[in-house]
Amino acid sequence: MARAENKETAGPATRLVARVARDCRLRRQWTQDQLGAEIGFSGAAVSAMETCAQPASDEMLVALERVLGEGMGVFEQAREFVRLDKLPAQFKDYALLEQRVLALHLYATLVVHGLFQTEAYARALIGGGYPPLSEQRVEELVEVRMSRKALFDREPVALIELVLDESVLRRPIGSGEIMREQLQHLAECAKRRNVTLQVLPLDCGLAGECAGAHGELNLVETPEHDHLIYLEPQDESLLIKDPGKVSTYAQRYAKIRAQALGPRESLGLIERLAGDQQ
Repeated sequence: MARAENKETAGPATRLVARVARDCRLRRQWTQDQLGAEIGFSGAAVSAMETCAQPASDEMLVALERVLGEGMGVFEQAREFVRLDKLPAQFKDYALLEQRVLALHLYATLVVHGLFQTEAYARALIGGGYPPLSEQRVEELVEVRMSRKALFDREPVALIELVLDESVLRRPIGSGEIMREQLQHLAECAKRRNVTLQVLPLDCGLAGECAGAHGELNLVETPEHDHLIYLEPQDESLLIKDPGKVSTYAQRYAKIRAQALGPRESLGLIERLAGDQQ
């Protein structure tokens, strides 16, 4: 939704796109309505983009590149950075880091980790959150969340390991159909050569300990082989670099992984649960 306050908080990529698009339009002596007709958007949508009241959507940037780009690729290259502008402020630094990682070791306790979410699951989750968001904002956040999946096929290959608490698989989000699709997607991800997916069973605490009781975590290895911990409690953001603390979290993660079902057994459980969804 176009909002006046967006003009004050718009990120640098959003502002750059707005300036370049406006300058290109004026050089052609087009009105906003005329540019809108060329790219398949309303004149009001063009105005909202040029004033930063509404950041350009991915579809608008593709159309702007086709109509105004002149082969330079400015709007095409801006797509990644405009998506980053749309992220919640507390997540932006980690999002940039995530794109560059050598390896990720993840533990999720409440819902499927964002990297592994389907579009429908993400939309149901984001749209059902609190405080309520506008439909436009929900779609923006779904779009940028889906764009993170490029990490799975990036070169050089990133190694991604995820341990899911079993309760995540059994907690329905959206509908039975959405949940079945999500479980099937997890099964497909588990078969990737650069992905290891394990499930921490509900009864792991019967042995007298549950290493995952402290909550979810993200253990990151950077291209420089630094190891960092990223935590996101209650929509806050915490990036931990202290080697001693990182070591403690890494040891805890290793214990979580040791208490989890093996990859084959985990895949079997996910497939069985997908079959149970109606």
